Amino acid sequence: MSESTKDNYQPSDKWAFDSDVCHVFTDMLRRSIPQYDVMRKSVFDIGCSFVQPGTHIVDVGCSRGDALAPFIDQFGNSCQYLGLELSDAMLQASRERFAPLIEQGSVAINEHDLRESYPEVNASLTLSVLTLQFTPMEHRQRILRDIHRSTAKGGAFILVEKVLGDSAEINDLMVEHYHQLKKHNGYSDELIERKRLSLEGVLVPVTARWNEELLRSAGFTQVDCFWRWMNFCGWVGVVG
Repeated sequence: MSESTKDNYQPSDKWAFDSDVCHVFTDMLRRSIPQYDVMRKSVFDIGCSFVQPGTHIVDVGCSRGDALAPFIDQFGNSCQYLGLELSDAMLQASRERFAPLIEQGSVAINEHDLRESYPEVNASLTLSVLTLQFTPMEHRQRILRDIHRSTAKGGAFILVEKVLGDSAEINDLMVEHYHQLKKHNGYSDELIERKRLSLEGVLVPVTARWNEELLRSAGFTQVDCFWRWMNFCGWVGVVG
């Protein structure tokens, strides 16, 4: 990977998904998310089991389109694909990536603020990969209810989030191991701290138990964790 696409981003203020972040986003995720490839493949493998022809596959917070792309490759024109994004830089990147399919009408990448509304879709699968944690707490339950309402019977919602430990002591232990992983992947102590400070109040995680309660309260009849590493979790919620 060239230096121009390697994550040397050094935030000086509050975190923003701007062009600087967009440019190094893939490298940033690979170096910051534990078991990144395992997580991505798990999302795809679990998600494929719920896809129904003639429905939508939706990615809320689609960024550069990395979660949608394998489903498009797998299911082609049998489904419609919708990516929702708020960042101008990410919108541009994903629209460029899927330009031929957008022109054909099978893919749409829409600017959309989940805090204000949810699109009218008939989805068999909706993805939220490290997105809900950036949404203010007061909107999360309503967003999950909207996703449940927009999911066909037998369809599913996949949620991947950074989480807090159930106690301060366990949380501190998991964060310590997480920071060790980031240092192993080339981040300095200074950069880890600067990124942590920039995300304060922007990325607001909750406990794994709280996320599961939110999913059940939203109406998902089956909820289970399919992947976890320390303070990162992935769940699937099924509509009965």
